[in-house]
Formats: sequence, structure tokens, C-alpha cells
Amino acid sequence: MYLVKTPWWLRALYPSFTWKINTVEKVLYLTFDDGPHETATPFVLDELKKHHAKATFFCIGKNVKKHKEIYKRIIEEGHAVGNHTYHHLNGWKTNDEEYINDIEMASKEIDSKLFRPPYGKITRFQSSIVKHQSSIIMWDVLSGDFDVNLQPQRCLANVLYHSKKGSIIVFHDSTKAWERMSFALPKVLEYFSKEGYQFRPL
Repeated sequence: MYLVKTPWWLRALYPSFTWKINTVEKVLYLTFDDGPHETATPFVLDELKKHHAKATFFCIGKNVKKHKEIYKRIIEEGHAVGNHTYHHLNGWKTNDEEYINDIEMASKEIDSKLFRPPYGKITRFQSSIVKHQSSIIMWDVLSGDFDVNLQPQRCLANVLYHSKKGSIIVFHDSTKAWERMSFALPKVLEYFSKEGYQFRPL
């Protein structure tokens, strides 16, 4: 069970987290979690380049270590990066010390003041520690590309229907999300570019 559109009451419960960007401009913020990935990330970078779009990649530390050249390309092409822990830990199921240490471990590979908790799950205590070092970035629109039971067309519709000015949109550059992400992303870029939107990094 997941919510495609983050409800106002959830944002209100965690006001110190960044859920969307308040703007009157036609700007969207694409984010990609769980990379770098040998196939998905280069595909994403190529698609972004076609539309002069910039994005933010929330990287897993162990994947950065494994795919350093792809990580380097992300930065060289003007995109932002963020810390997504080293081992993709669920904060609700991980003791606080282990969780914070895992973030620190990832920070040795990822130079960023942006952090997104895997699964969006982080305890209040964990977040109180992380907030001293990083901005905690959540999202406004969840594409659902990670959902293997979701049709690619539905993934696309999730983004097209729910995205507004300033939306932070989540995709994944991963094997699990590939079928849906690779279908939806080019169409999202094409549609919103024609509507006069820009895609910027956080």
C-alpha cells in the first residue's frame, strides 16, 4: 500500500522535511532513487539530456562504489546527488546507531547535503540527527514504478495526473522499476516540456 500523491496531513506531521518546492514557476523536480545502475542510470541520463532536463539522484553508497564512472557522469552532466544510505536500510526496522553509521558510510562515497530515507521510513530520533547535517527530501508524487503489479501506463498516468508546479517526483533507476520507469519517463519529459515546464535539480 502506498500513496501516489502525498496528502497535506502527512506533510503537516513532518514540516521540517521537504515535500515539494513552493513556486509559481512551471518547474518540476525529478528524482531517481537506488542507483547508480549499469543500465537504468545511463538510460535516464540520455533521456534527460534530450530535453535539457536536470534531476536529482538519491544514490545508494554500495552502488556508487560499484559504478563510479556512472556516478561521475551524473555529476559531470549537471545533476544533483543525494545520500540514500549505504545499504538501503529501512529506518523503522534498523536501530538508530546502525542507521546513522550507514548514512555516514554512504557520505564517504556521496558528497551531498541532501538525504532521502529508503522507503520514506525514518524515525523521529533518526531524523533529528540527520537534520543537523542534511536536508531531508521526501516527495509530492510517487510514480509507483517500483510496483511490479502496476501497468506501465498507470505509472505514467500517476505522474501526469498528480504533478503540479514545484512537485518532487520519485522514479527509480533500478532493475525492479525498469519496465515501468523506461516506459513512463520519456513520455513525462515530452509531455511537460511541451507544456512549458522546466526540470531542475534540488
